[in-house]
Amino acid sequence: KIFELEKQKQSELQEKSYIGQLGKAIQPIMAPMDFDWKMSVSIIAGVAAKEIVVGTLGVLYQANDSDEQSTGLVNKLQSQKHIKGAKKGQKVIYPLNALAYMLFILIYFPCIGTIAAIGKESGNWKWAAFEILFTTVVAWIVSFSVYQIGSLLIL
Repeated sequence: KIFELEKQKQSELQEKSYIGQLGKAIQPIMAPMDFDWKMSVSIIAGVAAKEIVVGTLGVLYQANDSDEQSTGLVNKLQSQKHIKGAKKGQKVIYPLNALAYMLFILIYFPCIGTIAAIGKESGNWKWAAFEILFTTVVAWIVSFSVYQIGSLLIL
């Protein structure tokens, strides 16, 4: 019981941090795909390099707890449930929103180094800005479409 209370306290501290506030700010944009604020934050962190998304999820979902019940990141993510709000008790990550999330991560713009190279090599930073905007919009549309069509088929 003490461990659960400590974990809940840590989660509340994360939510009130600057990164938590940023995640809460962009979460409405990601809500149509049922991404929570932690998933949204990891997308932002992935701007530096896409492999950082996994590490960010691990930190935010506290996958490295040192208790005897600790499991791997996959099991930890699968067992996460909403602790408040209208979705209280429901799973945070489930197959449909995980698929939409993976598609978003795969499609949205490449790392910032690639964007810098596009801007420098083309000699026009508008191309780099276009790359960021276009691929992020395409990622959102694909992710949204897969999630919404999947929701219709599952129900």
